[in-house]
Amino acid sequence: MKRMIPVVLFLLAGCLPPTNELPSPLDLAAPDAAERIARIEASIVPDGGEAVTLVDRMRQLDIPAVSVAVFEKGSISWAKAWGMADREEVRPAATNTLFQAASISKPVAAAAMLSLVEDGLLDLDADVNAYLTRWKVPENEFTATEKVTLRRIVNHTAGTTVWGFPGYARTEVLPPTIGVLDGEGNTDSVRVYKKPGESWQYSGGGYTVLQLVLEDVTGRPFPDLVRERVLEPSDMSSSGYLQPLPPARWADAATGYREDGRPVEGQWHVYPEMAAAGLWTTPSDLARFAMAVQNDLQGAGTVLDSATVREMLTPGMENHGLGPMISADGLQFRHGGANEGFRCALIAFIDGRGGVAIMTNSDAGGTVLGEVRDAVAKEYGWPNP
Repeated sequence: MKRMIPVVLFLLAGCLPPTNELPSPLDLAAPDAAERIARIEASIVPDGGEAVTLVDRMRQLDIPAVSVAVFEKGSISWAKAWGMADREEVRPAATNTLFQAASISKPVAAAAMLSLVEDGLLDLDADVNAYLTRWKVPENEFTATEKVTLRRIVNHTAGTTVWGFPGYARTEVLPPTIGVLDGEGNTDSVRVYKKPGESWQYSGGGYTVLQLVLEDVTGRPFPDLVRERVLEPSDMSSSGYLQPLPPARWADAATGYREDGRPVEGQWHVYPEMAAAGLWTTPSDLARFAMAVQNDLQGAGTVLDSATVREMLTPGMENHGLGPMISADGLQFRHGGANEGFRCALIAFIDGRGGVAIMTNSDAGGTVLGEVRDAVAKEYGWPNP
């Protein structure tokens, strides 16, 4: 069996070079930002331990860079990056440094799909084979009475295989989307292995089916479609499903690092499974996506109608909505991500009060995501389920 890697984080060494102390235009966006940042930096509490500074915690875990954006009531309060985007190049991280969003790619892709549903081009509950033209989900005993649908794909009840993707070295030949689905890459084929709608199982493979559906229905390349439908309306100007990343953007991108501090071979992996794991972005742009969802729930219409957003944020099995996960208390929508050498998290309040996006360029970054989230929640007096 080929490699199948779980990539979702459910929320949540050497000498670390100097942090990036030059403020970007976003660093001091709010009047009290400097004081809040200082308190958060000094209030990172490891599990069972005493508070340490964020920079010290990065040294302890050998994490090269952490980048954070905090947003409140429809605007970014502040954004800041610490550490190095690339240690070997001695290139500091900045607030506009690109990180791989990994599985946070999924709710963004789901929003693009939902916009097509609003336009009448797709039906959430129709058999996806009615839309697929270049490839079909193979029928078997599990699909005899229940079908793979877009709703089931985005809430992970479609019964499809392949939980996550390891990506490809930058020197490798990439399989086409159909090749990924038929197991011609470095993962198993995407197939239905249990009755759709019966139970929950996280599946990046399902999102790769969604990627093909969107292209077949619109005749548009997936990156262009999502840019037009979600990224541009949300003012996510730094972001894109850029697989492979164009050479002109290499200097903007963080290098991914292993838990032992070694860089990922070739600096980062390439993910043709774009809907599942292919978004390059910044914490500020993730904040803009979250704020678009929050504002659209109130009727702004940036990307989606309010009724669609309500459906998107209604929890189903395992508290999963149509793209995002919903916190147990029903107050937050969120998603995490884990690509090779990258860990990240997006947490936002459904009522619009605010949220935080955190991105790191290390396999060890998962630990600090929760610690930064906790420090931000404490500073802003937010519930923290």
